[in-house]
Amino acid sequence: MKRIVYVLALLVGVIFTGCDPLEDINNDIDSIDDPVIAEVEYTLTADDYAELDLTFGSFSSDEDARTMLPDFLAGKYPYFGEGSSAVVTYDLYVGNAEGVSDFTGADIYEFTNSDYATAGSDAFGFYPDVNATNQIPAILDMQVASPVEGQMVLAKYDQYTEEPEVGLADLVSYNFAGSLEGWTVAEEFGGDDVWTSQSGYVQGNSYFGGQVANTEWLVSPTIDLTGESDLKFQITQELDYAGDASLLKIFVSTDYSGDVLTATWDEIILANPATGDMASSEDYDFSAYDGQIINVAFRYESTDSDAARWRIESVKIKTLGATGDTNSKGEYFMYSGGSWEAVEGVYYLSSDDFDSMGEGSGQPGQYNNFGSSVPPANYLPTFLQLTFPYAQEEEELFVIYDYYSSSSGAQIRGNLYTFTEGMWVGHESVIETSLQFGFENGVWVPDNTIRYTLTGSDYSAIVAALSDTYPNATGSMDSYGNMDRRVGNPAEWTDPMVLEALNVVLDNIDPNAAEEQKYVVTVDIYNGGNTTEDFAVIKMGGEWVYQ
Repeated sequence: MKRIVYVLALLVGVIFTGCDPLEDINNDIDSIDDPVIAEVEYTLTADDYAELDLTFGSFSSDEDARTMLPDFLAGKYPYFGEGSSAVVTYDLYVGNAEGVSDFTGADIYEFTNSDYATAGSDAFGFYPDVNATNQIPAILDMQVASPVEGQMVLAKYDQYTEEPEVGLADLVSYNFAGSLEGWTVAEEFGGDDVWTSQSGYVQGNSYFGGQVANTEWLVSPTIDLTGESDLKFQITQELDYAGDASLLKIFVSTDYSGDVLTATWDEIILANPATGDMASSEDYDFSAYDGQIINVAFRYESTDSDAARWRIESVKIKTLGATGDTNSKGEYFMYSGGSWEAVEGVYYLSSDDFDSMGEGSGQPGQYNNFGSSVPPANYLPTFLQLTFPYAQEEEELFVIYDYYSSSSGAQIRGNLYTFTEGMWVGHESVIETSLQFGFENGVWVPDNTIRYTLTGSDYSAIVAALSDTYPNATGSMDSYGNMDRRVGNPAEWTDPMVLEALNVVLDNIDPNAAEEQKYVVTVDIYNGGNTTEDFAVIKMGGEWVYQ
């Protein structure tokens, strides 16, 4: 209590003192040994979103809020101590007009080279004159096992925009913009997260405020090259701040089975190694792996004096085939009455659509997705106006698109747009929500703690449940409406007895509480005087136990 009074005194002192009082307050508070234990509720302002670099004025996901708000709270409440809590209210982008989730949560099927061959396109995409919508149902019949009535599938495919030419074509392609593409991280030495997914590439980096020694692998999924020949390998990459570039290696294995240390690895040494600019290597002769089943790996090694930054945009394995510019597209199909039918009233943005909105830095076409710094609402109304110029009043269209979140990676999002008074208008896509945080071990952490004060009916429920077990204690409670906490008194409620009582109450008021749900329960007590006492509990193994 002294601590809180002292802070209030400091705040009152602001009225009477001179310049920069808040700095003086923080300095004075920091010099006090006992921190404030407080509970606050706070709603983010426009200035707060700007400080958090959220230029669109909302979080992209709850996970973003969980990641970014702890540092924000540390700066805003530097004098709060262990046991403090904060409920932060903020705007969250949801984009979930009714029906949108049917599309954003649909199954995804990505076409393979053999699928295109089945449809008569002996290449790596549909030929320009092929009506993909007519071809897709037959391929889904072959590739989707045991479909159920009403199942929704997003069929993703490539279509040539011009007649392809015969030459080297991509047989296997990994584009790391916003995704690890199924590659897995394997730790060899060190405890830091070296490999991370970024919006335009995957990155290996062991600079964490300083150079740190680590060795970490990034390993591809199994690549089946059975029946393939005359293969070439190409990587698009960038290398910065490297003292010894040989610490970073590209490997191939034909016997990898999940352990990088027991597999046999062949090193790929390129004629055009990585430099300080993002660039593609030569088409490296990969014929040694014709017909093989392989894994490719990137091994990042650093020392306490040499920690490079390795960025990889894409990896391709090529063979002779048809090549040319393609448009990456998607269409939705629903299984109905025993067949796959194209879904009307929905539009999935293609790579060409994103490019049409600008391909420069910070524009949708740069990585063919939207994100918090490239918000869809800034682009889609104009795009729809140009793409559907003959829309009729009150016409509706679900617009679905790729989205990249810095915390959650690649996602599929969307919204419902309505043509109203000559403009396409998106439905409300931002809601107000709250998260609770607790100050634990010197940092703010997301906290699901619920604070609850026992009521008269709660005390009655305790008496009814435990009167046979603790007649003296429950008799006193029934008479006075509190717990006697005087040590040694016949009516004393000991800590184990209190816990039993709290189990009775919490199982009654929150019977479906999730595992690890926390409560701080305030109880009226008598310890020589009437006061209250807080008890912190958590649900573990289906029971409430003390934290």
